[in-house]
Amino acid sequence: MLKKVILDKMNRQINLEHFSSNLYLSMSSWCKAQGLDGAAKFLAQHSSEELGHMQKLFKYVNETGSQAIISGIEAPDTQFKNIKDVFEQTYKHELLITTTINELVELTLQEKDYATFNFLQWYVSEQHEEEALFKGIIDKMNIIGLEGRGLFMIDKEIGNLVAN
Repeated sequence: MLKKVILDKMNRQINLEHFSSNLYLSMSSWCKAQGLDGAAKFLAQHSSEELGHMQKLFKYVNETGSQAIISGIEAPDTQFKNIKDVFEQTYKHELLITTTINELVELTLQEKDYATFNFLQWYVSEQHEEEALFKGIIDKMNIIGLEGRGLFMIDKEIGNLVAN
């Protein structure tokens, strides 16, 4: 069984990952409505990945003999200024997730829960990749721009990031 302090943080993380999935799905819908099919596909796939992260945490908590708890999550934003705003918000959100994962890792060390510490190492690596991915997309937007053909090129580049 997990210590209550760790269980509470793990359940918080489960719900943050669930929110992430909903946020990216909402962004996907906005992109689709704007005719940005590449970004819509990419964000829909990313939403599924975040749901997988949530389920991985959920399964781990239950395997420890503790109870994973899904609580109500707030509705994500549905309106964005432009595609750059979407990806700036995703990057900012991923930075938040990195912070909460790092806090959780630190807590497991303080509480000498080495099994959970070990389990969370996958998330530490995953967050590094997520931050680099979204920062790279924003960097490309800054280079290419969003005017005219630039928007088309950005959407195409983002669409190319979708795993087959």
